Amino acid sequence: MNIEIIAIGTELLEGKVSDTNTNFIAGNLTDLGFNVNYITMVRDNKSEMVKSIKNSLNRADIIITTGGLGPTADDITREAVAEATECPLYENREVREEIEEYFKNRKHEITENNYRQAKLPKGAVPLHNKQGTAPGILLDADNYIIISLPGVPPEMENLFFKEVIPYLKKLNPKKNTVIKFLNLFGIGESRLETEIDDIIKNSENPEITLLAEAGKVRIKLAASADSLQKAGNLIKNRENKIRKKVGQYIFGTDNQTLPEVVTDLLLKNNLNLGVAESCTGGLVGDRITNIPGSSQFFSGGIIAYSNKIKREKLNVPSKILNNKGAVSKQTAEAMARGIKKEFSTDIGLGITGIAGPGGGTPQKPVGLVYLSICDSYSQEIFQLNLNGDRQDNKWLTSQYAFYYLLNWLSK
Repeated sequence: MNIEIIAIGTELLEGKVSDTNTNFIAGNLTDLGFNVNYITMVRDNKSEMVKSIKNSLNRADIIITTGGLGPTADDITREAVAEATECPLYENREVREEIEEYFKNRKHEITENNYRQAKLPKGAVPLHNKQGTAPGILLDADNYIIISLPGVPPEMENLFFKEVIPYLKKLNPKKNTVIKFLNLFGIGESRLETEIDDIIKNSENPEITLLAEAGKVRIKLAASADSLQKAGNLIKNRENKIRKKVGQYIFGTDNQTLPEVVTDLLLKNNLNLGVAESCTGGLVGDRITNIPGSSQFFSGGIIAYSNKIKREKLNVPSKILNNKGAVSKQTAEAMARGIKKEFSTDIGLGITGIAGPGGGTPQKPVGLVYLSICDSYSQEIFQLNLNGDRQDNKWLTSQYAFYYLLNWLSK
């Protein structure tokens, strides 16, 4: 079955907002076995939206739109769908009551324009949005299907997983397809391809694809067979071969992140962690506390950006700061020991470096970072030489911090 995606929003075409929704939807649709033939982007202009929808109706079995379902005057996706399909709008009482309940629970006064979101094309059913007031729309007609989703990414993704995927699976042309991702860190895409090139070339089923993402590389394995069990066995066979070659870089599977894997090990071993950050500005602590239940293993952190804080809160000796500098392996080591002692943790992590774009010297260039991990028995120091911009350097440093913690805990 052929699917087309229409991303709606003037801000997308003006470059003010990045369109992450279509990438998300297309990737998941491909995993489900559907073909995405066209992706269209259109302004908040009803005549242009109607034209795009009609064009798609002539080519696709299923159309998925994102955006334009809110309460304001420029949110006109429902009107465009109604006109393009000649299905007049009606007010869905169930949706109206959900909108009223949403505002009531938050003790906010509802405005009249919010009721626009309760209108659906005739024959359509709502897709219930638990994270906002704009419901999705499912219009399943005799010769076409139109699915309209909100443009806000968290709302769209939640609806897609909970409402759209279960519906599409009933239409899935590849019912016995199994997909698994292997997540790697510490190896680049080109080197990874070289390491497992023979496995890739000799594997048609499962199909193996390499995907480079921010701070990691993913190996996608997709197998089809007469049954899910057989497809799963094909995946397992190739995965074992891949792990024999590059297993040291694999930190997790599917949607697992480095912080989540580290979390599991900390909880499993009943250990707690304290973090002293300089150049990352609290990013490591932020990523840890994004994980529910992190208070069970994370005691806290200190953003020691100035030398004064390094001395007074982490007990970094003035002699080290004066002679070796704030960015030095000795300072990182002292920061790790200082946070461990200050918070009475099992493990201390210290990070100091030069994120850029300024502050570098020939001896200590931008991108130089030192990380140190210690417990009550031993301590290690790691040096990074990064070459990204400020944001990239901070993010990669946090990735390496979790990677080194993972290796430390695995020992």
